[in-house]
Order: sequence, then C-alpha cells, then structure tokens
Amino acid sequence: MNIVTPKFGVGASALRKEDDALVRGKGRFTDDFHKPDQLYGYVLRSPYSAANFTINSIADAAAADGVKLIMTAKDVSHLGSIHCFTPVQQPDGTKCELRETPVLCDGQVRYVGDAVAFVIAESTRQAQDAAELIDIEWDDAEAVADMNDALAEDAPLLWPELGSNRVYLFEQGDEAGTDTAFDEAHHVTEISFINNRLISNFMEPRAALAEWNSQSESFEVILGSQGVHGIRNTLARHVFDMDPERIRVISGDVGGGFGTRAHNYREYALVMEAARRLDRPVKTVADRSEHFVADAHGRDNLVSARMAMDENGRFTALRIDVKANMGAYLSGFGPSIPLFGAMMATGVYDIRTHHLRIQGVYTNTTPVDAYRGAGRPEAALLLERLVDACARETGIDPAELRRRNFIKPEQFPYTTVSGREYDVGEYQGHLDRALENAGYADFAARAEEARSRGRIRGLGISVYIEACAFAGSEPAHLQLNDDGTITLFIGTQTNGQGHATAYSQFIADRIGIDFEKIIVKQGDTADLAKGGGTGGSRSVPLGGVSVDRAGEILARQMRQIASNQLEASADDIELVGGEARVVGTDQKISYENLAAAAEDKEQLKAVADIKQDEATYPNGTHICEIEIDPETGHLEIVNYNIVDDFGVVVNPVLLLGQIHGGAVQGIGQCLLEGASYTEDAQLLTASFMDYAMPRADNMPSFKFETRNVPSTTNAMGMKGAGEAATIGACPAALNAVIDALDRAYGIRHIEMPTTPQRIWSAIREATGG
Repeated sequence: MNIVTPKFGVGASALRKEDDALVRGKGRFTDDFHKPDQLYGYVLRSPYSAANFTINSIADAAAADGVKLIMTAKDVSHLGSIHCFTPVQQPDGTKCELRETPVLCDGQVRYVGDAVAFVIAESTRQAQDAAELIDIEWDDAEAVADMNDALAEDAPLLWPELGSNRVYLFEQGDEAGTDTAFDEAHHVTEISFINNRLISNFMEPRAALAEWNSQSESFEVILGSQGVHGIRNTLARHVFDMDPERIRVISGDVGGGFGTRAHNYREYALVMEAARRLDRPVKTVADRSEHFVADAHGRDNLVSARMAMDENGRFTALRIDVKANMGAYLSGFGPSIPLFGAMMATGVYDIRTHHLRIQGVYTNTTPVDAYRGAGRPEAALLLERLVDACARETGIDPAELRRRNFIKPEQFPYTTVSGREYDVGEYQGHLDRALENAGYADFAARAEEARSRGRIRGLGISVYIEACAFAGSEPAHLQLNDDGTITLFIGTQTNGQGHATAYSQFIADRIGIDFEKIIVKQGDTADLAKGGGTGGSRSVPLGGVSVDRAGEILARQMRQIASNQLEASADDIELVGGEARVVGTDQKISYENLAAAAEDKEQLKAVADIKQDEATYPNGTHICEIEIDPETGHLEIVNYNIVDDFGVVVNPVLLLGQIHGGAVQGIGQCLLEGASYTEDAQLLTASFMDYAMPRADNMPSFKFETRNVPSTTNAMGMKGAGEAATIGACPAALNAVIDALDRAYGIRHIEMPTTPQRIWSAIREATGG
C-alpha cells in the first residue's frame, strides 16, 4: 500500500478554509437566519441589584403597537430553571444546595439585569417601547457585591433560607501535614490579591430564533453555542420536560465562545415558549449592553496563598485560600470552575504537601462561569505570582528558583498531590529556551538604559501547565458522497478556531482529496445523536483522533471497492487527487465513480470513537518585558517571548492564531480589563466606555516557538492549545509590572488591571508624591 501525504495533511500550515466566506460577508451567524412571519422578543430587566417587585399592570404594554404577547413569571411557571450541573461536595460529605436561574423572576430580583418580563412584538423596537409601559412597583432592598461583606454575619442574604451567602466549602489536601511543613519551614512567603472579574465580550452578541411545529409538537431553535447537543439536552430535560428528540438545535457560524456560550440562558427558553404560544417563529438578539449585565462573567476570586521553603529554596508545602464569586445564581458550570483551578494547584513544581480551601459566595452580581481557561488561569496566576514573590524574598533568581523546583523529566509519569496524572514534561527545556530568546542575561543593561531615559523596566516569567482535552471521546462520522466529496459529521462546535481546516487535514492525510472537497458539518442535532461540544481545548485532541481513525477506516473500504473495480490488490491502491489508482499503472477510478460502484453503501461510511483515559497537559514559558513612564503610569510591552510544548502540532498557522488571541486575553486581564461594581452592586463597567478592551496598539509583536514533547496519553501525541496562552500570559505580564515597580520603588503589590492610573498612584504613594 502506498500512502501519499498531501500538502494539506497534519503538520502543514494550511490556511483557514473557513475564511473565504467570512471575509466576503457570506457567513451565517444566528441573526442571519430568518423565518417567514417571525416576531421579535425583548427581555425587560431589573435596574435594581436587589428588590422585591409587583407587576401592577401589563395592559398598556399589551395594547402597544405590534405587541403580540407579554410573558411574566406566572406564564412560565411550568418551566424548569436554567440548570446548574456541578454541585460541589463539601468536607462533611454533603453537596451544596443549588439556587438556579429562573426563566423569569417571580416577585424578587437579585442582580442588575435579572429578567422580569418578556415582550414579543412585530419588531424589536416595538417590543422595547412596550416594555417601558409595563407598570412595576419596586421595593429595593439592601444588596452586597463584595465577597468579604457577603460573608459577614450581618450581611443581607440573597437566599435567606440557606442562612448564609456561602454557597459551598471545598477542601483538598493534607491540612495537618501542611501545618507541620509550615512550622518547620526555613522561610514562608505569603501573598493576597484579587483575581479581577472579566466580561468575555465575544464579537457576536447572543441571539436565538425558535419555531414551534404544532403538528409534530417539536421545536427548532437556532442559536450560537459551544455544542448543540448539550444545549438541547438541558432544555429538554431540565426546562421543558420533554423528549430531547423533539428539540432540534442548530448553530451556524459563531462569533466567539470562550466558555460563556457553553451553557443555557433564559432567552432560549423564552423564545421557545413564546413560539409555542403564538405558533409563530420568535427571535431575540441581545445588544452589547445586555451582554455586559446578562451573560455569565468570568474569574472574580479573592486569593491568599503561602509557600513554605527549605534553606535551599525548595518548596516544601503550599497553602491556598480562595473566595470565589458565584454571583446571584449558580450558572451551568459555575460552582466547579474554582475546582478546575484546585486540580492544577501545584503546577509544574514538585510540591508534595498542600492544603487548599475554597468558598463559593453568593453576591448581588451577574452569575460567574467559565471564561477561557476555566479555573486553570486562576491557578497559574496564583502560583506564578507566588513563586516570583518567593524569589524576591529569598534573593534567589526567579528562573533559578523555578529550576530548583520543577518536576524533573525522569519523574514522569508524575501524580500530583491533587491527583492529576502528568504523562511527560521538560519544563526546564522551554524555560531556558525562552530565557535565551528574551535576552535574559542582558536585561540589567536594558533596564539601566531605560533608567537613563527616565523609564523603568521589568521582566516577568510565567511557567504554566494546564489540563485539557479531558478523559472521554468525540465520535467522528465520515461519508463518501455521490459527487466524490467527503462529509464529516462531528459533535464539536467551531467558534472561530478553524475546525473545518484542522479536521480536513486529518482526512487529507488518509484520503487524497482536494481540500475544498471535504465538507465539515457541525452544529445540528438532526445530524448526530450525540456530541460533546467544544470547550477545554478538546475538539482537535479528542475529535481529531477520531477523525483520523475514521479516515483510516474509510480509506481501507475505498481501496477495497477500488480493488474490485480495477482487479488489483487493495494493498496496491493509492488514494490521491480524488482518485483511487493502482500504483505504477495508469489504472484509476474517480471517487465519484467509486461511490457509484459500491454495492453496499455502508462501505462509503466510517465511524470512529477513540476514547482517551486522561487529560493532556500542554505547558510552556512566557516572558514579558515592559517599560513604564513613571510620570504618567503609561506602560508598553517591549518584548514578549513564548516557548510552548503542545506535543504534535496539527497546523502551525492555526496554532499561532490561538496563541496570539489567548495571549491578548491574558494580557488584557492584567493591563486593561476589569468589571467593577459599586458597594450596592450596580455595575460600573457596563459598556465599552468604561470597560477597556485590548487593542492592537496595546500589544507587542509576539515571538513564539514550540519545543514539543508528544503526549503519551493522546493517541496521536497532541496536547491541545486553545486556552494555554491565556493561562501563561496574565502572570507573565503581572510579574513584569511588579518587577519594574519593585526595582525602582520597592512596590511589591499592585492589583489588576494595572492601568496607568493605578501604576501612577502606586508610584506617587511610594514616593510620597
């Protein structure tokens, strides 16, 4: 058998095949879908962070031009709440009680943006105008936004029947052993900081379009998602109490996900119920202001951490205490996000004793859930900031301190104290390479040159590891079509990553075919019975392996059909250029004719579902060098180097895009982004006027390379890369800022975002200015 590897196979820098349609304006996002006779819905939201309310009348609103229906809590009382999947087990063995988001609030709201009513009209503007006519009597109540305030004995309770605003207590590790290690430590370093709240701000605001079929008593819902099957199953089982087969969910092109689109929202149930009541399609499209208050936020932790060290700077124990903001309700995966951080608490370091404590906390704020990295960025920021603080206090070079404490290559496979099973790793290798690329040895000279110009420089290191592509699988279904094209059906969901390109590369490796003749279909529950969706960098490491195996199976079946037609051994058949050929002859058959020749059409299909038993662990080093103008606090990133270990790389161009985008989001959290509430829980940063997004002129030219060690867990050696740069970037940038401020002014603490105003104020305070 002769296998011809095409130029678009695995490892090739194939350009994104999705982009032609997108740059020509031919993409189909949710708002590009339309149904005949469709109506438009608008959610009336609470302006109060905590209040009781009575709807006195909807008569004027119902009589307004174009209005077809107004729904309040009593109209949706038969529907279930928006489900939370992850109750946390506490030290006493109980699981925390869940307080889930209602489809519409019944007499009480708990955060600004809470949903009160749903107005359906002939146009969005008519629905918005009518919503203003709903007569509501508000009785505002005391609210709490700060987690420490929420845990105080006299705090106003969001859920009085629980007796506290604490959602759960989670503990991990050996408390007694950790106590002993700290008692015996030669030195202890302690830090406390805020991991600032973020708003994802994907480019495409959420939208949904629902249609009810009264004959089959079934729904069709079009919405942007990170996986249609999960959305469908939750709506069916937890909201509508119906057979999932009676709900078809479709996602077209999706303008960004970042974890925020991974779960259900009220609007999906609302448009469905309205469509069923009116027997007309109903669409809702959020504006940017709604996104700020209504879509799940990310991060928002209060963190304290301590490291115990021996006389040689070896880490002997780690203690962590985290308060994690859950918001007013428990979002789909919200309670578990801090636990994803807990499992990576010790990072790349050989720390054998630890104890951590996490408290989930209710506040009168928008619910919090996964945001790119989902707990792992929080863990890396905590650990890498703590390691830099250890270096400062002990006087050990921060790179050398990391080397002394790395898990060594000969220690793999390595089981962490939190139970993760690391397969491979060469952490010092990528650290040393990044230091070389960054000119680490010459940094002091650059810092001195900057000082001569009245500037201060800092350099920050971050060595991260993450767990992704968790144990499981993603089935792939391949089909050779009558016209010679090949269709892949798979249950992941692209949000802009380039899935169609990456998956096509696996297929092109197995079946020689024009790249454009491979059709990738995602985002329709009618196509597949199940699908795991996209999240946790799982799509290519899990889905890609199954696609590769399905391609292998289909190629074998195609060669067998061709061997019958060409009267040659299947081992002598090569698949290349859309044809099956007998090697060394001019005998050949096109894929189109091959499809027609198949006596058993099942031979034209192949399914593979390759299971993976453990997560993969991408890792790497980020080094950020910054320069600050002390007179203004203005900061510039002057040098940024990344050396990563992603195992086998499918497409270097796609990988580069993931790294650039992820690094921008991590740096954005450090330097620019941050959602802020007043003491009474009014959102201050509710628009782009107040919430700073990263821009091109804030970012450096990234210098990126890989130093890959193939995974032994993944069948093809891949590790996943969708979240890695976000995890590594934020601590590198923050460590650089602190390094600069410490060198010049002895400032060793600053909260994020490290805006010019915050930097300037810190310098003024330190200098008595």
